[in-house]
Amino acid sequence: MSLLVVGLSHRSAPVSVLERASLSTDAKVKLLHDTLAAEPAAEATVLATCNRIELYADVDKFHAGVAELSTLLAQHSGVALEELTPYLYVHYEDRAVHHLFSVACGLDSMVVGEGQILGQIKDALALGQELHTAGRLVNDLFQQALRVGKRAHSETGIDRAGQSLVTFGLEQLAVHEPVGQWAAGKRALVIGAGSMSSLAAATLARVGVADIAVANRTAERAERLAEILVASGTGVTARAVTMGSVAEELTRVDVVVSCTGATGLVLSADDVLAAVSGDGTAELLPVGAVTRAGVARTATAETAIARAGVARAAEPAGGDVLARLVAAAEAGRRIADAGAVRTIPAAEPDGCPLGLDAPAGDGRAALTGVDAGSLELHGTWADQGEAAAQRQPRRTARSRADGAPVRLALLDLAMPRDIDAAVHRIPGVRLVDIESLAETSADAPMAADVDAVRGIVAEEVAAFGAAQRAAHITPTVVALRAMAAEVVAMEVARLDGRVPDLDERQRAEVTQTVRRVVDKLLHAPTVRVKQLASEPGGAGYAEALRELFDLDPQTVASVSRADAADPKNDDPGRAS
Repeated sequence: MSLLVVGLSHRSAPVSVLERASLSTDAKVKLLHDTLAAEPAAEATVLATCNRIELYADVDKFHAGVAELSTLLAQHSGVALEELTPYLYVHYEDRAVHHLFSVACGLDSMVVGEGQILGQIKDALALGQELHTAGRLVNDLFQQALRVGKRAHSETGIDRAGQSLVTFGLEQLAVHEPVGQWAAGKRALVIGAGSMSSLAAATLARVGVADIAVANRTAERAERLAEILVASGTGVTARAVTMGSVAEELTRVDVVVSCTGATGLVLSADDVLAAVSGDGTAELLPVGAVTRAGVARTATAETAIARAGVARAAEPAGGDVLARLVAAAEAGRRIADAGAVRTIPAAEPDGCPLGLDAPAGDGRAALTGVDAGSLELHGTWADQGEAAAQRQPRRTARSRADGAPVRLALLDLAMPRDIDAAVHRIPGVRLVDIESLAETSADAPMAADVDAVRGIVAEEVAAFGAAQRAAHITPTVVALRAMAAEVVAMEVARLDGRVPDLDERQRAEVTQTVRRVVDKLLHAPTVRVKQLASEPGGAGYAEALRELFDLDPQTVASVSRADAADPKNDDPGRAS
């Protein structure tokens, strides 16, 4: 198998290029005819939708195939090759199979899990069959892609995962208010331009958000998504912004949705605090950590304490961190440890072993002069208390108080998270993320659906590769059995000459006996060689059979040509 796909989609090309590169029915027909006329391609079909154009072909030379298919796409799409090339992607062999199966399952769609693509794949296969450009490989591939897509939709919640996840997240941000009423007239920032971010942006536009800014590391993709939103007919205004201007945009918007592939945080607590504190309403409680070395201070904690107007105590040399912690404890009765806010109660049944869990009014007396080792022990106790608190059910939308006005609503759909969970300490900020959505409803569609579909795709790609490798040896096995049948016929004819007195019944019995002997001798080797051929590197077994039995290469080739001429053989799942 030398499957090659060259194409472009909403993930790789701007809307303007996709619109210009769209193919009419006549252009598809001419493209497929010219592809087969090209030297590297033996069979082909084209998958063309409003969001993608992909040319699939069985080629005998990779580099020549890429060059030829790219040139043909440019020629028939009307976009110059030098302009089209930067937006093209190439997948080969197993990666090409993986790509099509992912497309069939809706993983590569603008709306994750959408089922319309299955009908478009079926149309692409039907076109190749009608024009006789789809041979055995393309038929097998697209038939299997249809089955994989249907399996993904029947065995997982992928068809509702994307839409439901975004809608459910917005419902959590809106709390008790209808989403449409809550969103009406708001300004939003969408960080990321992938499938989930695109879906979130489209959903925001649909529910009545007035303005959407799109930020993405690749500016072209942000611009493309903004263009799509403007053209959606919802009346929303949309624009692309740079990632460098996200901090400034935070001061202007009411809602932020983030879903990127970043491995680190995209928005920190400091970023959000700086954005919401411009109107003078934000008073961030201390953010810090009790560490093994003592108590660590962050710039955010220092800034927050100063903004809250907490008076600093007289600080002995080296004791400034401790004094700030004490002052903050007196003011808000909270100590931040290990990134989580903990309330200091008036009394706890299992108190701190050092007696440091005194009431707030006695906080200074309890902590002043405590050495680092004792603070470490106190930190261990506090961590245990926090761990116990975390085992209790948590609210989905994280903010200091449900009744407080929400200045900035944040929806984090990324895994790992894009937004620092510590932002829930900021008054006027409401955060909903994947984790909190899972806690709110066990039935909420999660990224687990996407992961499950990815597992199905990986499994099916492996199975398809094994089947193709096994099929590769079939002509050799057929040629071997044909040679055996010829030997039987020759020996029966020779027997007729040597024992001419055999009647028809006796002759038939001898012939059947010889055939059974040959079949039994060949059965185990041919079954085993098919099994071995399905494994990686199994193509060599066909060559071994040809050498061992001195099979005529022309006979093997004729069997292969017969199979290719009738791709419907062994294809019970053919599209109707």
